[in-house]
Amino acid sequence: MYGMIHRAAREMVQSSGGEPLWNSILKTSGLKDEAFISGLSYPDDVTFGLIGAVAQEMNLSLEETLVRFGRFWIGFADASAYAPLMTMAGDDIFDFCRNLDRMHASIQVSLTDVDVPSFRVLEIGETFIRIAYISNRSGLESFVTGLLEGLLQRFGHRGEVHLVGPQDPGVEFLIAIEG
Repeated sequence: MYGMIHRAAREMVQSSGGEPLWNSILKTSGLKDEAFISGLSYPDDVTFGLIGAVAQEMNLSLEETLVRFGRFWIGFADASAYAPLMTMAGDDIFDFCRNLDRMHASIQVSLTDVDVPSFRVLEIGETFIRIAYISNRSGLESFVTGLLEGLLQRFGHRGEVHLVGPQDPGVEFLIAIEG
């Protein structure tokens, strides 16, 4: 995964627990702070080790850490160099979900060896979106839950995200938007 993921994790931790908590996480994970260069790719086990250390040091389950990180990621990406892509993806949550694959394709132009997931909208109604998440990585469903919750917040909606279950291919999520 790209160092931008690591930088977002650092910012999330520092915003809630400051530099001492971040230093403790670095010690637990065995990583050095200079290992977070945005444009460089790192092995998945390094990223998963970092997230595991965040969970351990913050006394959270891995699933809750991933949900929190997914929510945080949306704001982080919105304030990063990817802000124009986030803006171009859509003016509302419905269009944004429809354009997730286009946004990821744009990212792949500059980060050619990135392994991005795919999102396929299955159905859209006035108060819901059914979407399939397809990835070569396993175990990130909680992160996707957080991402989708972050999108609800980004677009000013209240609602819930439910992991429905397996979908051929991928995993289906339901974004239920309160009227």
